[in-house]
Amino acid sequence: MSDGYCWGIFREREHSPGRENDDTEILRLTGKHLEARGFQVTLKTADEVGAGDPRPLGVFLMCERLEILDRLHALEVCGVPHVNSPRAVLNTYRDRMIAHFSEANVPFIDSRVVSTDASDDVGALPVWVKRGDVHNTQAGDVTFASTREGVAEALDGLSARGIRRAVIQPNVEGDLVKFYGIGAAAWPDGGPAWFRWFYHNDLPVAGHPFDPAKLGRAVRRAALALGLDVYGGDAIVTPAGQLVLLDVNAWPSFALYREEAAERIAAHVALRFAGAAP
Repeated sequence: MSDGYCWGIFREREHSPGRENDDTEILRLTGKHLEARGFQVTLKTADEVGAGDPRPLGVFLMCERLEILDRLHALEVCGVPHVNSPRAVLNTYRDRMIAHFSEANVPFIDSRVVSTDASDDVGALPVWVKRGDVHNTQAGDVTFASTREGVAEALDGLSARGIRRAVIQPNVEGDLVKFYGIGAAAWPDGGPAWFRWFYHNDLPVAGHPFDPAKLGRAVRRAALALGLDVYGGDAIVTPAGQLVLLDVNAWPSFALYREEAAERIAAHVALRFAGAAP
């Protein structure tokens, strides 16, 4: 085994609906770039992470399940660097993310955490009802509801699956913008040193004007609040040009920028691993 032995851990397939191949390829390509830098890379599924494995120099990961993150956190507290940190991935669970963003004054969409067996007044309609932990994994995890009956049905569906908490968010009209970022270092404009944004291909775009640098600064603030190194997400640009973050995710697929992003992620991971004791 070389001194540069490290793990790459794939995202669970059930956490990659419609993105299974894209998620697999960005991790695999990042591993290839790390190998070109002299690291010995072993790629694993989340279920292959076990206590009997030799201790790696470092871990780069896309997995999200709580029990796997707990196993990796045990390695992290022993000095093994992770990108992203298991605790940062856990911070992207919606109920935790909302609290972190509120404390850091991140311009995030108004969000209310409720019990899935609640019958509270949901406020102005329409709304989005989202499971309170991980992001979209299957039908029913994220539901648009234009009536109170629709809200109740969405909450009942989550409750029947054993999901105890949900997040209710208003429907904000505007242009949907997707973004990717790498690293916590700031560009001169205050955004991430590597940052890309683009419009969602499947949705109409009105072209509401906005300042991309302002978006970059908001995204970097959000990533810092969660502790993320590799991240992506969604924002809305309102007709008035207001930027509202909708979601921030740990290590997305980078599908439109895979080659460029994989090389940049590998460089970032290599720097993070450089100070680890072999």
